Amino acid sequence: MSKFFFLKCPKCGNRQKYHTQGDIGDKRKACVFCGASFAVRSQILREC
Repeated sequence: MSKFFFLKCPKCGNRQKYHTQGDIGDKRKACVFCGASFAVRSQILREC
């Protein structure tokens, strides 16, 4: 099952898209703007 999320970086505040095929569980993402790494689950703005 494919999911698409909008995330917000906790360091720089920029919004970005995140697409995953599975459960987000404990996945982490690196911000494309500042390079900071953060937990996906805690930074979800909305699911599309």
